[in-house]
Amino acid sequence: MSLTCAITITTRNRLDDLKRTLRVIGSLDPQPDEIVISADGCTDGTIEYVKSLPHVRLLVNEVPRGSIGSRDTMIRATLSDIALSLDDDSYPVETDFIRRMLALFEENTRLAVAAFPQYSDEFPETLAQEDFGPSHFIGSYMSSSAAIRRSVFLEIGGYPTVFFHVYEEPDFALRCMAAGWQVRYENSLHVRHHYSGAQRNEIRTHHFQARNELWSVMIRCPFPWLIPVGIFRVLRQLHYAQKRGIAWIIREPAWWLGFFTGLPGCVIQRKPIPWKHYRQWMSLLSDPATAQAECGKKFDELDEP
Repeated sequence: MSLTCAITITTRNRLDDLKRTLRVIGSLDPQPDEIVISADGCTDGTIEYVKSLPHVRLLVNEVPRGSIGSRDTMIRATLSDIALSLDDDSYPVETDFIRRMLALFEENTRLAVAAFPQYSDEFPETLAQEDFGPSHFIGSYMSSSAAIRRSVFLEIGGYPTVFFHVYEEPDFALRCMAAGWQVRYENSLHVRHHYSGAQRNEIRTHHFQARNELWSVMIRCPFPWLIPVGIFRVLRQLHYAQKRGIAWIIREPAWWLGFFTGLPGCVIQRKPIPWKHYRQWMSLLSDPATAQAECGKKFDELDEP
């Protein structure tokens, strides 16, 4: 049976970006089986516009749930086998993207997530880039350009919606890898990401990133390793703030407070990953190239009769 595809897009008050993305999606051949859009606290006419579109399913969050809660709900709501996760300002480059993407999952039954390189305004050097390197295993991905096998998403437990925004991808990749599923960077297909500056705040995103990263450590990292790993995460985030200047440094305690406020919930949700898999995942984050042989051996062993 052929796999089916849903495109999922979360948006908040970026109607012009969303219209451009939907125009491009309309030119894909073949078309996705579903298009699901989550309007997360939109007040700019997005809801009215999407309601006017045939064959588009709209989910409305009157009170913003954040990008993670929106994506989690959309993937659970779709009936398709594969969910292509995009931002409202990102879209596939190749016209036959859907057909070729589904072929990747049909050919590799252990593939949970396929992440695709981006031509992104956030990184101008990529706009003219011709070679994005070889495909390889990865420890994280970007939700603005990734395809996810829905059955695995449900099996693993979906996204941690308490994170609200950012860091759901490495946390999910870690759990996939520990369960024997592959997360791969696939350079055969590409996504154009205009990376709109609207609704973005760098310091706020840094605070979400730092807090959620440490929450993930508390939930996933086995004892006693969670102590040195946790300290390393805190110091790394502080070092990043120092590079950005004094205004960032003096605001670091804001995310510390957020972390401690949510710590009891982390204790309740705690499900440690075996250290072998956790360490392997960290090696993929820091140096994917040197971790390939170890990951390849692991998945080859899983495929043995």
